[in-house]
Formats: sequence, C-alpha cells, structure tokens
Amino acid sequence: MLRTRMPMLEYFKTILSKVSFDKFLFEKELKKAIKALVPDELLVFRDWCYEQFGKMYQLILNKQFSKVKL
Repeated sequence: MLRTRMPMLEYFKTILSKVSFDKFLFEKELKKAIKALVPDELLVFRDWCYEQFGKMYQLILNKQFSKVKL
C-alpha cells in the first residue's frame, strides 16, 4: 500500500517546497500533509521536513509533529 500512496508523499514535499517562502502557508500545508499521510509516510516526511526546513521552521515543525503519535 505504501507504494501506491508514495505519490502523495512526493506531492506534499513539492507543496511545502513551493510555499516555504511564507510561514503561514507553510504551517497550513504542513498540517494538511500530517492529516493526509499514513504513519509510515509520516516518518519519512518528518525526517525530510527537518532536513529541508529545520533551520528555517524548527518551531513550527516541532509544534506540528509533537501532536502526531508515530
């Protein structure tokens, strides 16, 4: 199943990359992604988010991912 959903993971990576210029859009799209992705995808997504945006949006990432039970 993960294989068929992987495009969703890539979709959310693309969206976050495109809205990363705006803190509010970034957090809004991050919330959507967290709600839509399954736990296996969320682990990969979380690691990618911190790698890509950890310096810029660490507080937002910490806040949103702390709400998720993985």
